[in-house]
Amino acid sequence: MTRKPDAAKLTVDALMAIQPVIPVVTVDRSEDAEPLGAALVGAGLRVIELVMRTEAAAEAIRRMSGIEGAIVGAGTVLSPTDFDVAMKAGARFIVTPGLSSFIVEGARAAGVPILPGVCTATEIMTGLSLGLDRFKFFPAEQAGGPAMLKALHGPFGHVKFCPTGGVTERTAPDYLALPNVAVVGGGWITPKALVDAKDWEKIADLAKTAAGLKR
Repeated sequence: MTRKPDAAKLTVDALMAIQPVIPVVTVDRSEDAEPLGAALVGAGLRVIELVMRTEAAAEAIRRMSGIEGAIVGAGTVLSPTDFDVAMKAGARFIVTPGLSSFIVEGARAAGVPILPGVCTATEIMTGLSLGLDRFKFFPAEQAGGPAMLKALHGPFGHVKFCPTGGVTERTAPDYLALPNVAVVGGGWITPKALVDAKDWEKIADLAKTAAGLKR
């Protein structure tokens, strides 16, 4: 797996502390990456998760990473191949929908922060056995939402989460109010319709509102 030498300066806690919401971004056309990223960073959302679900994803990570102040990570990393592609594209952190010991170890060896997805106590305990205590809680709404996170706080009081999946501008404050939630992941900030319309101003407005959420 490819090593990124300067990424060791980042930590998961540092990433989660920068802003209350990490936008979860899908880019179908690489030329959209720079104006989209500029809109997010200009509105106060520097940490951006760009998902590896499209053919344009790797190039979009490269282009968006060139924006001053942007910290771009790769989401939906499912395999060692995805990991290598993301690292070569310049991803500064890794997000996975589930818990893969192979990708966790690869991220550790490469010196990049990772937020692996969990939604059960068993998965959390598996993550703890791998030396992790920061996770993506996914899919948040379908896995029980704030009520489930409240229940998990009892046995796992030192664990912090980034709930992602079905979180909206309306429900984000409910998650951010929980003691075991450090940040939320939000796809509502960059909906496909606005990206397709290249409505960067509207996306910037949504990003500003998200950046202003309290935790």
